Amino acid sequence: MHGTENLPWRQQQRAGTREDRLLRSVDAAIPPLIAALDYAPSLPTTFLAESALLAIAQADAEAGGHSAALSRFMVRTESVASSKIERITATATDYARALAGNRSNTSATSMVAASSALSQLVTTVGPGRAFTLKHILNAHRELMKDDPFEAGFAGKLRDMQNWIGGSDHSPRGAFYVPPAPGRVGELLTDLIAYLNRDDIPVLTQAAIGHAQFESIHGFTDGNGRIGRALVSATLRRRGVTVNSVLPIASGLLARRDEYFSVLGTYRLGDPAPLIDLFSRSARAAATCARATMARLTAIPQEWIAELKPRRGSAVARLIPAFYDNPVMSQADAEQYSGTSGVQTYRAMYELEHAGFIHEITGRKRDRIWAASGLLAELDDLDRRIQESMRD
Repeated sequence: MHGTENLPWRQQQRAGTREDRLLRSVDAAIPPLIAALDYAPSLPTTFLAESALLAIAQADAEAGGHSAALSRFMVRTESVASSKIERITATATDYARALAGNRSNTSATSMVAASSALSQLVTTVGPGRAFTLKHILNAHRELMKDDPFEAGFAGKLRDMQNWIGGSDHSPRGAFYVPPAPGRVGELLTDLIAYLNRDDIPVLTQAAIGHAQFESIHGFTDGNGRIGRALVSATLRRRGVTVNSVLPIASGLLARRDEYFSVLGTYRLGDPAPLIDLFSRSARAAATCARATMARLTAIPQEWIAELKPRRGSAVARLIPAFYDNPVMSQADAEQYSGTSGVQTYRAMYELEHAGFIHEITGRKRDRIWAASGLLAELDDLDRRIQESMRD
């Protein structure tokens, strides 16, 4: 499915070994144009994809009518799992701090940026709308704008050769070398035309579109996370998900080696294993997400039942506020509770003493609290999806 071309190799950032410097050329892939691709999956692949779509539709219907907090929660779960596929990890506490604006942990900050990029892409490419290159560039800019090494390339297509595998200094031993920079623009224009078609089975379109984006590898970094965001955006554009984002990346994370293997199989001309894996991941995500939706919806009422706050009190106002915003500063709490100073602090102490929230900075000033159960559910959903995929 992919040809190759021999092109001069230009080193990117650092000089490598003497052997690397003697490397004069490298075979780069030439992905095929797919705008007019006519691919009919086999009956087993079609059946698997259709059963996944049914599960997705059921989960998305149940998400309707819930607060925006549920949608943000699912975006975060998907983005955290997508980041983990790239070996970007952080503890729940570090992630909570990053949500509150603390940038001391670069991995956690990167996870929050991935959430922002996914949310932006899904929101701008809504039902019935068309993908544009600008949408993808804007999402990449959101993802990489604060990256300490890649900020200068945020929202820009690459103008240098990159590769997957090998070393940081040389493509020698790489298991995939994307097309030359001069081909990226044409290939992305072709891919966008494919993603804007409405005559292709949805999961087939999402899986092939993702694999083609990964094969083009149009950015210096962030390709995997933007490519997986394209899957969620495709489901939203086709009207399959209207109310929420499903954490399909959690399923892919459970089968990480298989995921990279089927991307290679796609490049050899067979997209069926790729579509099958995405279908299984989507079905697992949808099934497990329904249980999480029920749990999250019950949390505010459980807090109210236990604390029995007076109507209109600071505690009564903070309970739904924490559901919508699981990480809050003192200033946030004062805003949502409508109180200030001692009253707000007393309300936060009551919630903390009950075990519903916990302070995550360890400071006496500029303190930040996180809703323990909500953050734990994020990890639990990811774990249950992965277990489902392994089983």
